Amino acid sequence: MNLYDLVLLIIILLVVASFWRLRAISESVKDYLENYCETRQLQLISVARDKTRIGSYRGKLDFQSVFVFEFSGNGEECYQGKVSMAGLTVLDTDTPAYRVQ
Repeated sequence: MNLYDLVLLIIILLVVASFWRLRAISESVKDYLENYCETRQLQLISVARDKTRIGSYRGKLDFQSVFVFEFSGNGEECYQGKVSMAGLTVLDTDTPAYRVQ
């Protein structure tokens, strides 16, 4: 095994690890939003990752992501909210004013 093979192996491992971490963050935010909407009697329609970057939060280097989600309060109108995450930690949930039944 030469240096080229070692560098290639490290790059592949980093790509796989980052994909795995982003999947864990996406699943975590989906579970959080399902619970968030259920407690507020909202219907969760969709969740999508908007932005992701690497940054530090409380001294720990991790992915900082913004997710956009669509929800409905009355079953007829659709609203869009945002969730900010640092790793698996929810930093902020922002929703516009919405109608309920």
